[in-house]
Amino acid sequence: MLVTLRRYLIAGLLVWLPLIVTGFIIKLLVDLLDFTILLLPPGWRPEALLGFSIPGAGIVLAVIVVLVTGVIAANIVGKRLVHMGESIVRRIPLVSSIYGAVKQVTETVFSGGGQAFRKVVMVEYPRRGLWSVGFMTGVGMGELQRRTEHEVITVFIPTTPNPTSGFVIMVPRDEAVELDMTVEDGLKFVMSMGVVTPLRSPEDAPAPVAQEQGKS
Repeated sequence: MLVTLRRYLIAGLLVWLPLIVTGFIIKLLVDLLDFTILLLPPGWRPEALLGFSIPGAGIVLAVIVVLVTGVIAANIVGKRLVHMGESIVRRIPLVSSIYGAVKQVTETVFSGGGQAFRKVVMVEYPRRGLWSVGFMTGVGMGELQRRTEHEVITVFIPTTPNPTSGFVIMVPRDEAVELDMTVEDGLKFVMSMGVVTPLRSPEDAPAPVAQEQGKS
């Protein structure tokens, strides 16, 4: 009876747990984007016009704001305005350092020719004999490269189950094993604490357990 109940309990968790976590994350993102409604004057907000709030209205407004900003920043006049605004921001102590770092990371990640988060690699970290999954984030690092004896690459080693934090290490290129898995599969592997392992070929599948001999 206990074994049967345990099996039913696990089966129920396999159905509900992914749905609950997915719903929680989506609700968190929707609530976060809904704060963009505060950009509108009080009289223009949905609750003032319609008498009730519309969940997710902030997402529509956020998309519109991003698109309009992109249209403005893509033309000559917009580029000059952006350049003027950045020059002012870069003159503010502390703010200039944070803004410059975030802007450089954003441009690197979203640039089509960048190397950031394009490959999943496996490196021996934190010591020899222990392997960790990471993401290659850059090559050719100027002074950092010149002061090393080998050609090195930068690798981001994410933590589990939160991949937004982690460690940045420099690894000799010939010591990093490039994997065939996609970045999405790599993130799934990290977030699932190694439970979800992507299979890229039939050879990657685990060998079947041999049946016991001698049973009739």
